Amino acid sequence: MADSGLPAVPVVKHDGGLAGVFGEGEFMEALFPGYFGQLRSASFVRKSLDEALEKRAGCASEPISRHMFTEHVEVPSDASDSQIAETFLHHRSLVLPVCEDGRVVGVITRHDFFRRLAELVLDAAP
Repeated sequence: MADSGLPAVPVVKHDGGLAGVFGEGEFMEALFPGYFGQLRSASFVRKSLDEALEKRAGCASEPISRHMFTEHVEVPSDASDSQIAETFLHHRSLVLPVCEDGRVVGVITRHDFFRRLAELVLDAAP
């Protein structure tokens, strides 16, 4: 994920189908299990993350399936702009996997999609 530059990435099964999504939120939950669901804050973390990171260093070897978001929020490759916008807004996803014939073929980021919409609005302005 860090190398992709994306805030989240689709997790793909062996057959190319979507298994889930792993993003920044899932990463933080893996490092600090249970805290965000209960506290909604990272105020429990002292000035240095070293101790917390040392305590949860083992999460790097845990299967990604243990932490990924598994609600299937994807769009077909022929999805309309309104369908994509509705999916982003309803599910509050950072990325939408694009699927075709049951396989992940791409990803749309919320940032890029709404930037494109803003450009369209500005271009259409009188």
